[in-house]
Amino acid sequence: MVVKEGNSEKLELFLKIGLDERTARNTIANNKVTANLTDVIHEAAVSDGCSRTIGNLLYTVATKFPANALVHRPTLLKYIVSSKIKTPAQLEAAFSFFASTGPENFQLKEFEKACGVGVEVSVEEIEHTVCEVFEENKNAILEQRYRINVGDLFAHVRKRHPWADPKIVKQIIDAKLYELLGERTEADNEKPVKKKKEKPVKVEEKIVAVDAPPVQPSEEELNPFSIFPNPEENFKVHTEVFFSDRPVLRCCNTKEMLEKHLKATGGRVFTRFPPEPNGYLHIGHAKAMFVSFGLAKERGGCCYLRYDDTNPEAEKKEYIDHIEEIVDWMGWKPFKITYTSDYFQDLYDLAVELIRRGHAYVDHQTPEEIKEYREKKMNSPWRDRPIGESLKLFDEMRQGMIEEGKATLRMKQDMQSDNYNMYDLIAYRIKFTPHPHSGDKWCVYPSYDYAHCIVDSLENITHSLCTLEFETRRASYYWLLDALGLYQPYVWEYSRLNVTNTVMSKRKLNRLVTEKRVDGWDDPRLMTLAGLRRRGVTSASINAFVRGVGITRSDGSMIRLDRLEYHVREELNKTAPRTMVVLNPLKVVITNLEADSIMDLDAKKWPDAQTDDASAFYKVPFSKTVYIERSDFRMKDSKDYYGLAPGKSVLLRYAFPIKCTEAILSDDKETVIEIRAEYDPSKTTKPKGVLHWVAESSHGVDPLKVEVRMFDKLFLSENPADLDDWLADLNPQSKVIIPEAFAVPSLRNAAVGDRFQFERLGYFFVDKDSSSERLVFNRTVTLRDTYGKSGK
Repeated sequence: MVVKEGNSEKLELFLKIGLDERTARNTIANNKVTANLTDVIHEAAVSDGCSRTIGNLLYTVATKFPANALVHRPTLLKYIVSSKIKTPAQLEAAFSFFASTGPENFQLKEFEKACGVGVEVSVEEIEHTVCEVFEENKNAILEQRYRINVGDLFAHVRKRHPWADPKIVKQIIDAKLYELLGERTEADNEKPVKKKKEKPVKVEEKIVAVDAPPVQPSEEELNPFSIFPNPEENFKVHTEVFFSDRPVLRCCNTKEMLEKHLKATGGRVFTRFPPEPNGYLHIGHAKAMFVSFGLAKERGGCCYLRYDDTNPEAEKKEYIDHIEEIVDWMGWKPFKITYTSDYFQDLYDLAVELIRRGHAYVDHQTPEEIKEYREKKMNSPWRDRPIGESLKLFDEMRQGMIEEGKATLRMKQDMQSDNYNMYDLIAYRIKFTPHPHSGDKWCVYPSYDYAHCIVDSLENITHSLCTLEFETRRASYYWLLDALGLYQPYVWEYSRLNVTNTVMSKRKLNRLVTEKRVDGWDDPRLMTLAGLRRRGVTSASINAFVRGVGITRSDGSMIRLDRLEYHVREELNKTAPRTMVVLNPLKVVITNLEADSIMDLDAKKWPDAQTDDASAFYKVPFSKTVYIERSDFRMKDSKDYYGLAPGKSVLLRYAFPIKCTEAILSDDKETVIEIRAEYDPSKTTKPKGVLHWVAESSHGVDPLKVEVRMFDKLFLSENPADLDDWLADLNPQSKVIIPEAFAVPSLRNAAVGDRFQFERLGYFFVDKDSSSERLVFNRTVTLRDTYGKSGK
């Protein structure tokens, strides 16, 4: 984004208070927020800079301070700059206090009490409360041990001591767990069988500092939904809509409107996940699901799965079926499945009412003319046509009497506004296209900007949650609901999920698929949820990843792919049994073993397998001919090399030490085609290197052959979407097929969907292309954990 001349000073000012550059640039693009934040910085007297913590709080003040209490903003800023108010929880409490106070005078003591100013919760008080919480939850803790959700325990303590130091609370909870349970056992690290209970996020990271080392979790990280207000609080001013020719519109529900809404919902939280059925869902949608379904679940409420099907030309039943299937796979259960098209009659009737109230008109400009007039802030020639004329023309549009493209219904908003999304947005357009859900009943269809907010209101949504690119549409959202006198949900925008080394725009994904640069929408290299599922990634690890990222408004962070891989490994390490596969086999002949001698040895499925548990082991044959990885042999040994070399010994995992006695070369005198070795049946040799291997199960017969697909990053650059020629950045090694790897015999019974850890190689998943004659394995993720080690 290029900073316009005159804005460079504001950019520098925003950077001084600790905003990251992209957030600062995005702020400058919004005149309203820019003005608010500039005023806040000068009011707080920090134009020379401040800490990032204070800066983030100031940014929140600029975007969320109650408009009906602006006279009190300087007071709040003094408390922030002096660090008397220093946490998001205190700031939210301050907002609630001022929203109910309005412009009236208030007592500082009441304000400080409401915000926890000066409240110091002693260690003794915290310890006492922790003991109470542990006593109340003792049975669950003893049953689940270290698998207990510490976040739930933390929330119980914070509910009783909202201003307690979260770090001290966490330390005392950890100490109490150790006192009650003792040292962790191997069993504590195992995945619970059947009855699953998610652990709190193990990676304690912050979205605003992607590359920072792990830190102690904040309340928002332990319960990311704590930032959202309760439904009964939805009487406050949502936002201010500024007009060029009329007073400021302060959007809020009337007391009567809110009471009617609460009666309809029973005071419960109602959210919605509203995908367009015009493509496959990707990992960004996983975050959207987590936010909307997760909030409803956490508050004991309901979440709709609503198909935003306002464009009949782009929507297919294939996509509708896929979305429903993926939502279920991700572990979410919709309260109801609805379609925007279910409300087409209501939407049409309300459009007629909007015209009657003088807030909409039928327009005949072409798309090009509309674009030109909006850029020049010029009114349409038909903007002020009589209401009766627009009503008649809109009815003719409905009856199919006007050609497609010859008329639209536009909302009469404000063509002189600073917000481009208030430039008389289109409410209805003509399309003589049958609709996948409603058939051919309609030939006029509502736009997203018109339908979305109205259906939110009709479904009594309490929290309308969406990504930050919709923030500029908030004014239009509330303007329309206010114009029609409808209930207004609480709108909150959060940052998009941007992951490195991939693209997530539907246009780019569609191009990759249609140009056959990938193998369909479920190609394991894509960040589509279908692709991740086919790769072997679990829904639990995706949800853990999304939870760790958080629900912040910090737009601009690019989340590293290895952060997702960390959560995938955490899950699969507990659930994927070990086995052995050799990708590039090199033949090893054991010269001191008889040709027909075959020993069945026990190999562990799990690192901590108990000897008395037969189910924790599988059988591997050890015979005269075994195979190791070609990369595990060298002709020249070195101190830092732990593989096999002439005259050197290694241990074959679960079997015996072997010593290389001879290497057979091909005619080129360089390529090793066979190794001769002797094994140590007494196991007195103690080599440092340990290799995985596969043996012939009967003399002269090759081991089980399987196909292995090695997947890697789809793009070489971290942010290929920013490149002019993004397709040229495709990684030519993103998919490597090994057609004939050797596997242990027990893998013959593997079924589609099974997951395994191939020892020393990574985690693998049985692909749907498998058959009874040929197994196909997809590499889900390598064993190497760069994120956990580096904190990135």
